[in-house]
Amino acid sequence: MIHWLDPDKPPYFPDTSEALQEPRGLLAAGGKLEVEWLLVAYRQGIFPWFSASEPILWWSPAPRTVLLPKNFHVSKSLNKLSRQNRYRLSWNQAFEKVIHQCAAPRDDHPGTWIVKDMIEAYVSMHRAGFANSVECWDADDQLVGGLYGITLGKVFFGESMFSQAANASKLCLKFLVESGAYELIDCQLATEHLASLGAIDMNREDFESMLDKYTV
Repeated sequence: MIHWLDPDKPPYFPDTSEALQEPRGLLAAGGKLEVEWLLVAYRQGIFPWFSASEPILWWSPAPRTVLLPKNFHVSKSLNKLSRQNRYRLSWNQAFEKVIHQCAAPRDDHPGTWIVKDMIEAYVSMHRAGFANSVECWDADDQLVGGLYGITLGKVFFGESMFSQAANASKLCLKFLVESGAYELIDCQLATEHLASLGAIDMNREDFESMLDKYTV
């Protein structure tokens, strides 16, 4: 059984050790998608993820997929693309455009977990100074790639990215890593794509220890 959170009470989450093994990481349901709730959740390594037909679901999977900036793998082709200066990269110039592009249907994923309530919540986090985006623009100043996530201290909790040009989102990630602002980038769940960029799995104890150290 999972915990049901009372939206009329102050934000509170059960200990992350109580997250289910199947579905992996499911911890609680209910609560609110408001800045106060999201800040409490992310500081504990908890994030919301649900479809339009579901209540708010909160997750804390273990092991956790993370990217340590020192481990970021830049391929020869990505380095070459970066040196060509074909694209302009920016920080927080088009947060709402990025999140809407990330929410758009894709050939391999016609649906989306970035539902209207999620978009509104993260736009509120952006306006409060806790959600950030990196944008990739082509020579015609068209947005062709981007990523967004939550920033707490020296931790970036990555949420989603998109590309409309080859490797545009990788350029955004490279920009984020090379900013030097972060000691840890949370990637949530493992994929082959993330592994190719240097992401690793970290156990819950080590992950939460890093949160305690770097989200202050």
